[in-house]
Amino acid sequence: MNPISLRLLTQHLAAPQHATPETVVKYMCAMQAQEYRMMRWAVAMRTRRPSHKAFKKAFDSGKIVRLHLMRGTWQLVSAEDYWALIDLCAPKAIAVTKGWMHSNKINIPDDELFKIREIIMKTIGEKRSATKEDIVNGLKEKDITIDDHRLSYHIRMAEMSGVICSGDLLPMKATYALTANKLPPRTIINRDEILAMFTRKYFRSRQPATFEDFVWWSGLNAGECRRGLEILGSYLRKESINGNQFYLADDCRIRGFRAAKCLLIPPYDEYLISYKSRDIVLDPQHCHHAHSNNGIFQPIISVGGVVCGNWSPYKKDCQTEYFLEGFDGDEQTEWERYKAFLEG
Repeated sequence: MNPISLRLLTQHLAAPQHATPETVVKYMCAMQAQEYRMMRWAVAMRTRRPSHKAFKKAFDSGKIVRLHLMRGTWQLVSAEDYWALIDLCAPKAIAVTKGWMHSNKINIPDDELFKIREIIMKTIGEKRSATKEDIVNGLKEKDITIDDHRLSYHIRMAEMSGVICSGDLLPMKATYALTANKLPPRTIINRDEILAMFTRKYFRSRQPATFEDFVWWSGLNAGECRRGLEILGSYLRKESINGNQFYLADDCRIRGFRAAKCLLIPPYDEYLISYKSRDIVLDPQHCHHAHSNNGIFQPIISVGGVVCGNWSPYKKDCQTEYFLEGFDGDEQTEWERYKAFLEG
C-alpha cells in the first residue's frame, strides 16, 4: 500500500470522479476555506471539469456553505451536513473562540452579544446578502461603533450559533446571509449518528490517517474522537506505516493514480491541513515552504503526491519555484487546467 497514492485518490486529487462542487464538499465533510478566492480552486480541482461558474452556482444557491466552525476557522460544508456539523462542532469552536477573545482582552457580555446580533440579522435580512461593510453601516444607523476586531468576533459567534452563514459569492469580499433564508430548517439527529457520519467521512476521504490526525482536524476532544471510532467498529482497520498506526477503510479508491502528475494546490488545502503530521508527503525540513509555525499556508506544488515547490495563483503566467531537486513536473498542463477553471 502506497500511502501517498492512496491519499491522492481518496482526496480526489488524482483521477477526480466528482461531477459537481457540491458533491466534493459533501464527500469531504468539511474543507478549509481560509482563502476566499482559493477555496474555489480547492473544491473545483477535485471535480472532473473544474468550473468557477459551477462553484459560484452551488455557493449562491446554498448547496455549499462557508462559515467559521471547526477549530474556530473558516470551513466549507454542504447544506445537507450543515445543521449536523453545527450541533457537533460549534460548542467546542465557540469555547475556542472565547479563549481567543480572552487572550486578546476582549469581553463581550451577553446583553451586548444579543443586541449586536439582532442588528446584524436585521441588516442582513434587508440586504439578503450583506458584506461586513453593510453590517458596519447598519450598526452606525443605531449610533453604534465597534472596532473591526470586536465586530469580527460578533459575526463569528453568530455563524457558529447557526444564525448567519455565507451569502452570495463575490470576487473578493465575503458576504453573509440569514441561515433561515438560505438553508432547510434544522433537523434533530442523534449525536452518535452525527459523530459516526463525521468520523466515516474523514477517514474515507483522507485515509490513511492516524487518530492524532483526526483529533487535530476535527477540533473535538480525544474522547469524542475515540467514540467515533468505537461507533464505526469494523468499518476501519489499522495498518502500521513507518512505525505509526494508520486507519483505513475497505471501501477506499485504489485505481486512477498517475505517478508523475503535477498538481498546483491552493493554500490551506485539505491535502496538508487534514493531518497533524504531514511528513508522508512533505519533508519536515522543508515544511517552512508550505506553512509557517503560526498556521499561514502557502500555495504548493506536488509531483507524484510529494510536496516539492510553490506557485503563484495570481500571476498572469505560470510561475513556480521548486525546493526539491528532481521533481520538476508538467506544471504548464496543470496551469492551463487552473486557467480554464477561472474562465469556465
